[in-house]
Amino acid sequence: MKKTVLNSVHRDLGARLVEFGGFEMPVQYASIVEEHLAVRRGAGLFDLCHMGRFEIRGRDAVRAVDAIVTNDVARMDSGQIRYALVLNEQGGVRDDVLVYRMPDSVLLVVNAGNREKLLPWFREHLRAHAVEFRDRSEEIAMIAVQGPGAEDLLAPLVTTSWVPALRKLGYYRMSDAKVGVGGKVYDGWVSRTGYTGEDGFELYVPSAEACTLWSALEEHAGQKLRPCGLGARDTLRLEAAMPLYGHELDETANPLEAGLEFGIKLEKPNGFIGCEALRRSKEAGLQRKLAGFRVDGKRVARQGMPVFAGGKEVGIVTSGAPSPTLGANIALAYVERGLSESAALEVDVRGTRAALAWTPLPFYSRKRG
Repeated sequence: MKKTVLNSVHRDLGARLVEFGGFEMPVQYASIVEEHLAVRRGAGLFDLCHMGRFEIRGRDAVRAVDAIVTNDVARMDSGQIRYALVLNEQGGVRDDVLVYRMPDSVLLVVNAGNREKLLPWFREHLRAHAVEFRDRSEEIAMIAVQGPGAEDLLAPLVTTSWVPALRKLGYYRMSDAKVGVGGKVYDGWVSRTGYTGEDGFELYVPSAEACTLWSALEEHAGQKLRPCGLGARDTLRLEAAMPLYGHELDETANPLEAGLEFGIKLEKPNGFIGCEALRRSKEAGLQRKLAGFRVDGKRVARQGMPVFAGGKEVGIVTSGAPSPTLGANIALAYVERGLSESAALEVDVRGTRAALAWTPLPFYSRKRG
C-alpha cells in the first residue's frame, strides 16, 4: 500500500489504519461517532493527501479540460471551483472531480482509487492540445479543516491576497494563502469546499511541510480541533447525501440518475466525452433514481442489499450507516424511477426485511439541521 506524507503522524496518534484507494489511511483515531459529532459541532482535521492532484497548463488548458469534464470550465472565473464528472464514451462515470480555475492553469482533484486509471486517460485525451499535464499528487499535500468552527479557527492564521480575508472567501472558491501558525509561515493555497455537509477549508502546501503544519494546527487549536478518519468522513458525507465513488458512482452508473445534473452541462457548445450517450439516455427516459431512506428498527442497510416493493425487487442500496446526527439508520439506494414516494418499500438485511421510509435528500443540511 502507498502511504501519505502524514502516515507517521497518524501512527503517532494511535489511529487504526486500513487500505483505502490503494493507500494506508486512518479509519478512526478513537470513536467514529465522537469524530463525526466533533465536525458537526466544532471542527475536524482530515488528511486528504491520498487524493490525486492534476495540473494542466498552456494556452489550450481550459478548452482541453472542457472537452473531458462535464461542467463548463470556460464559464468559470479565476479562483472558482466546480464539481464535475469524467465519463467514458457510454456515459458511465470514470470519476467525480473538483475543477479549480487557477489564474494560469486548471487544477483537478481526483479520487485516490481512480488516479492511476485517469493518468493515461488524461494524457491520451490532452495529447492533441497545446498543454502541459503534470501529476502533482506527490509534491502537494492537502489537509482539510471541516466544521462550523473552521472559519473562526483558521481566519486569524490564514492570509490571502485574492480576497481581503479568509472570511470573505466564498463557497467553492480558492485563493493563494500564507498560513502562519506555530511561528512558521506555510505558502500554498486555500479553498472552501468540503465533503461533510459543513463549512470547511482545504489547505494546500508542499508535501515536505505537511507534518509540521498538521502538528502546528493541532497544537494551536487544542481541543477545538479533532483529527478525524475515513469512518467519520463517510458518515458525514452520507448524511449530506454526497456520492462516493465505488458506491453511488462507477463506470456503469448514469450520473443523471444519481441526481448530479448540477455538475453536467449537456448544452456545452463542443460537448464532452460521454455527452451524446447522456443525451440519448435522457431522451429515452431514465430508468432509476437515487433516493434516500430511513431504515426502520435497528438493522443497518449496507451496499448491495436489495430493495423490494412487495415481492418484486425494485432497487439496490448503495450506501448505508447509522447516522450519529439524526439518531437513525439511513441509506441511499437506486430504485426504479416510476416508483411513487408513497410506495411501501423494504430492504433485505441478510434474510430479514426492514421497512424503508422515503426521506428527502440531503438527510442533513447545516442550514436546517
